[in-house]
Amino acid sequence: MARVLSIEIPNNKRVVISLTYIHGIGKSISQEILKKAKINENIRVKDLTNDQLLEIRKFAKNYKTEGELRREKALNIKRLMEIKTYRGIRHRKGLPVRGQITQKNARTRKGPRKVIVGKKI
Repeated sequence: MARVLSIEIPNNKRVVISLTYIHGIGKSISQEILKKAKINENIRVKDLTNDQLLEIRKFAKNYKTEGELRREKALNIKRLMEIKTYRGIRHRKGLPVRGQITQKNARTRKGPRKVIVGKKI
């Protein structure tokens, strides 16, 4: 397996798809990196030369990925909670943040139902 930005990417997949295994790199950024490195998207990772891998690493290094990106996201959420915005309050309570209805759904965010003894449904 080839290593790009200290992440093992799968050998048997196309390069454009393999790069998306890195957190923070989607398909469009992956295509952009390969275009800058002048590498065909359809080549399998196992068929890449060392020079091509070095080019990919050089251009991929310019994007926020993995730990740095996760840290930034966590700090953004923490900032929202500290300044007590609506979104920050929703994060703190563990409710949906983007305006979804919570009376019937939102079980993923709210967790399993809490049974109240003696209450009829």
